[in-house]
Amino acid sequence: MNNLTLLIPAKNEKESLPIVLDELKDYNLKTLIVLEEEDKETIESIQNYNCKILFQNGKGYGDALIDGINSVETELFCIFNADGSFDPKELTKMFDQLNNNQADFVFATRYEKNCGSDDDTIITLVGNFIFTKIGNLFFDLNVTDILYTYIIGNTSKAKNLSLKSKDFKFCVELPIKAKRSGYKLVNSKAYERSRIGGKKKVNPFRDGFIILIYLIKLFFVRD
Repeated sequence: MNNLTLLIPAKNEKESLPIVLDELKDYNLKTLIVLEEEDKETIESIQNYNCKILFQNGKGYGDALIDGINSVETELFCIFNADGSFDPKELTKMFDQLNNNQADFVFATRYEKNCGSDDDTIITLVGNFIFTKIGNLFFDLNVTDILYTYIIGNTSKAKNLSLKSKDFKFCVELPIKAKRSGYKLVNSKAYERSRIGGKKKVNPFRDGFIILIYLIKLFFVRD
């Protein structure tokens, strides 16, 4: 996987990010950490690790990922959380899914047989179910877990999507624009682990409402 860059957005992850990077030492890939320059504690926590740091231009989850994707130089990229919830053992399976299916993007899913999550609540479970149904019904995505951004994709094709969402709307913008661009999307079974810090950065009600409005907008208008 030397043609793959792990893209890790991080915000206040001084406790979890070093543990995540320790888990990744045995994998032959590049690592790009994207965070705010003011996040000194997280930066100091990884100063002895062999990874590249990119200071994002603005603020927000989507902003970090857009800056990161635009900075990736390898053929493939993978969005990978800094909180320990993503299992690096699933990287090989996702990588194989991309190649074996001649796909452009692979989306890890928690909601197929033999999948699951230690981090879901009833609120996030129901919300994700609704948003995934909307994505498949309105946009024919055939993605079974639309809000889980454990994704491997073709870097140049991601750059062509002209992604704009600076916040958590990014989660639905990427698959919808990829589908509309004619790219092939496939799922890969996964299991979400508990977060090391134990705290979500997503507000399920506020961010859920914002994502819902954005889905409706994208249904009527090509952003």
